[in-house]
Amino acid sequence: MVSSARLNFSVCLHKSKILLYSIRLPSFLKIQSYAIKTPLLVTNRLSQIFHNVINSELTSTAQTRHAINPANKQPNPPVPLSAENELNSAVNAAQRAFRLWAQFPIEQRRVALFAWADALDSEKDGFTNLLTQEQGKPLSQALVEVNTAVTWIKGLATLDLPEITLEDSKKCKIIQRFVPLGVACAIVPWNFPILLAVGKITSALITGNSIIVKPSPFTPYSALKLAELAIPFFPAGLFQALSGDETLGPLMTAHSGIQKISFTGSTATGKKVAASCAKFLKHYTLELGGNDPAIICEDVDIEDVVQKVGILSFLCSGQVCMMIKRIYVHESIYNTFRDKLVAFVETLVLGEGTKPDVFVGPVQNEMQFNKAKGLFASIQSEGLIPALGGTIEDSAGYFIDPTIIDNPPENSRVVTEEPFAPIVPLMKWSDENDVIFNANNGPMGLGSSVWSKDLERAHRIGRQMRSGSVWINSHFDVAPHVPFGGHKESGIGVELGLEGLKGFCNSQTLWFNK
Repeated sequence: MVSSARLNFSVCLHKSKILLYSIRLPSFLKIQSYAIKTPLLVTNRLSQIFHNVINSELTSTAQTRHAINPANKQPNPPVPLSAENELNSAVNAAQRAFRLWAQFPIEQRRVALFAWADALDSEKDGFTNLLTQEQGKPLSQALVEVNTAVTWIKGLATLDLPEITLEDSKKCKIIQRFVPLGVACAIVPWNFPILLAVGKITSALITGNSIIVKPSPFTPYSALKLAELAIPFFPAGLFQALSGDETLGPLMTAHSGIQKISFTGSTATGKKVAASCAKFLKHYTLELGGNDPAIICEDVDIEDVVQKVGILSFLCSGQVCMMIKRIYVHESIYNTFRDKLVAFVETLVLGEGTKPDVFVGPVQNEMQFNKAKGLFASIQSEGLIPALGGTIEDSAGYFIDPTIIDNPPENSRVVTEEPFAPIVPLMKWSDENDVIFNANNGPMGLGSSVWSKDLERAHRIGRQMRSGSVWINSHFDVAPHVPFGGHKESGIGVELGLEGLKGFCNSQTLWFNK
């Protein structure tokens, strides 16, 4: 069954307050009660004590580390600092759990995953606050992430990956089936530490694998609590989480007991992951960076599109791989569109995520903040003209005012680089072939969008985009039943949907000679 759940970033303006996101929740498949016994409610109050989860036990390490709250640069609580010993213990437990779990009927796997999703839903307030504390995004956006995570768990768990009959003749019957790989590893980034984790976890578990989650060192807290929350619902060792520093990921990609790496992060790190996996012919999926263009045609409703594009350029402070990163506006409406976009973005409140009405929180960490400062320095060195913002002021956290650059050249850094910060270039176009060339130019191809009332024209342009996802009159629509991945240096393989599930499986053909 295919779920209709999707994350729809619809926006409206009401009394100068931005009301974000309308999540269309599905009517999920109703599943009977099977052999697995799961508690109806987990009373996990999300304490500020954090552990690894190894073999379904809460463990710590002799040494600990901590991440930083990006809104105030204050230390968050200590977390374990895992090394090779912890990884080996987790892999051994995952191998034992896999042999058991792979034999479970898919209906029982669904029951366990649905129960975990319900437990997350019951604890969504705690996870929302924790997410804002560690990631920095406003509480309204954090709540959307948690709610969507619940939806994605159920949506992915509802999907079926059936056997396919390739031939059924008098001579023989040939069947293709998809069998689990074994122990999987999820390497999760810091921008959506809950949502991107559950996408990997659920895809691995519903297909019969075990999984070890390694959260980003910048945002380890939510993932550890996700694994702690899951302990009552799964066999020991099936779903584990290890906190560590930058040395833990390479240990995982090089571990012979791990059969699959699912990585979301930068293109530069993704290349290192691929090289490490190649040594053991390890399966991997890479969801990497993006520099998504949006092509705005001259026939659009400017008032409507300005608000949508403004939100989809500065959501999560621009720290989303498939956010709009480059805006191409037809020259006949360029000045009007620019001025209205500036006026709209000026209404987006910058501040600490726990405060009301905030839309733009801090950049998540010092490393990314320093990268952004380097990019902002190029505004002056390259002689660019900011239509809004353009400087970074000192503050208690890693805050950057939203910035719009007015018609920079195609070879400027703000156009060619993925900023992962609240800065976006606005460029003029007049010739359709030229704008398609410029939009496709560069090494990345994650997403792109075309905005026009002429759907035939938008469809024609969209089919020429060299990106894994193309949206018409929207951007960043994602759903658990729809595969997502990048072209060129934006990734290898896909996540979500049936194709994403296949990424956690080996194809096997069965020949029955009659």
